[in-house]
Amino acid sequence: MDHFETIACTLLEYAGYWVRRSFKVELTKEDKKALGKPSMPRVEIDLLAFKPSENLIVAFEAKSYLDSPGVSFKEIKATHKRPKGRYKIFTCKGYREVVLKRLKAELIKRGMATKKTEIKLGLIAAKVHGGAEKASELAAYMSKNGWEFWRPSYIKTRLKKLSNLDYENDVAVLVSKILLRKQL
Repeated sequence: MDHFETIACTLLEYAGYWVRRSFKVELTKEDKKALGKPSMPRVEIDLLAFKPSENLIVAFEAKSYLDSPGVSFKEIKATHKRPKGRYKIFTCKGYREVVLKRLKAELIKRGMATKKTEIKLGLIAAKVHGGAEKASELAAYMSKNGWEFWRPSYIKTRLKKLSNLDYENDVAVLVSKILLRKQL
């Protein structure tokens, strides 16, 4: 399990979501052929986050990229007819529609959603290539498309809040306390 996903999961839980990690979505053979990828493996959603108060499920991609340039806005805003690259669920409309349709059907079948449950995409990024300016552009783009975006500054704000909690035996909370809590 990716450690950044663990931290993101904790942040989502404290924001009122119930979270499921590494959720697999099964596409049919017909779906795969229509997408031009007949041997495609099952799709994996990093974090499936359900917010009961809104009857909303967000299929989050979690990207840390801390020791790399970061999430590339240029790559996310690209469009492709066939799914390819790191951000294919954002860049290929046909792929996105099929995955979200199959995801909803599977969740309904498992009793984890209803026909009225809204499902949308999201991205949690610990680092964005180009810094705060590109993160703002990415946030506007994500919002325009109806997608959720947790940018690095938002993650930092949420981690600061964790540092003020009473003791919790959770890695994200403990590290937040060690690094961010003011010493007396």
